[in-house]
Amino acid sequence: MEFLIIIAAALLPAILLWGYIWKMDRKKEPTSLLIKATCYGVLICLPVAMVESMISGVLFGEGGPTTLFGTTVDAFMVAAIPEEAFKLFALHRILKNNPYFDEHFDGIVYAVCVGLGFAGLENILYLFDNADDWLSVAFLRSLMAVPGHYAFAVLMGYYYSVYHFVNRSRRTWAMILVAPVLAHGLYDALLMSAMVNAALGGICFCGAVYLTYRLHIYARKKVLAMVNNDKQNPLT
Repeated sequence: MEFLIIIAAALLPAILLWGYIWKMDRKKEPTSLLIKATCYGVLICLPVAMVESMISGVLFGEGGPTTLFGTTVDAFMVAAIPEEAFKLFALHRILKNNPYFDEHFDGIVYAVCVGLGFAGLENILYLFDNADDWLSVAFLRSLMAVPGHYAFAVLMGYYYSVYHFVNRSRRTWAMILVAPVLAHGLYDALLMSAMVNAALGGICFCGAVYLTYRLHIYARKKVLAMVNNDKQNPLT
């Protein structure tokens, strides 16, 4: 029974955010494609873990980072860049030649499905890895880690749609990956600072909480902007 409770606790935040984005979509995407995009997010977890392990081994060997510079490198090079790059690959696969990709908001919808698929499985693994204290871990990650992946996905999906429908500039193309990587990397860097300095880590944790809050405000603005854009300037 506890096994199922842990899984439910791990998946609930992702399910709620998934449902929120689905509800905001005025022209619903096929359920089969949304599930497919979510499954893509789950499936990329294994190759992401393998790539992260290899990069970490090359950069830090067996020990891991021991300085603030090292934890920042870890946050960006080992975590943010591989994870967001694989998410973008999955998003591109689901949107390439997709006839239902016909609204500005659709980029966000599919990106969030990919991101939350990834976040859901990652959350399950974290909770079982901390089985003795899974409830507090589940609570904390439901407020930060899973919403973080959601916000990163909104950024990626927003710029993907802008590039596809509005502005095919190099800057917009770059922002599809740069925006979520910067947000993700900064978030992880703040949290990872505790690995080398406990006092600074406490301060940076507060910074990570504030960053998550600000990211959600920004993500909500992007969601509403795309929804309103589709109402005022429908593509179909």
